[in-house]
Amino acid sequence: MDEKQRERFARLEIRATMLKAIAHPTRLFILDELSGGKRCVCELTEMIGADVSTVSKHLAVLKGAGIVRDEKEGLKVYYSIAIPCALDFFGCVDRVIRKEAETRLKLVSDEKE
Repeated sequence: MDEKQRERFARLEIRATMLKAIAHPTRLFILDELSGGKRCVCELTEMIGADVSTVSKHLAVLKGAGIVRDEKEGLKVYYSIAIPCALDFFGCVDRVIRKEAETRLKLVSDEKE
């Protein structure tokens, strides 16, 4: 493998790490909540209905992938989205889901005729 291929593979590994980090319903929920602005761990814990350590682990995964950042304010730690363009990806996913649903609905409708 030449240098260019190694660099390409390194970029792909980073992408995979980021995708793995968001590939969990709780972490997707967290990102959806953070799309409206920063939230403290205590708020997210209450919304998710899990204990602080579980929510903190999810946040650590997202932070480790560079998707969220934290900032301490007094005794509370607030999280926000570090890369807002990540939300663009979700718009794309939603469009694919809609298109797939339309295709399936058309198949079912065509079958009835």
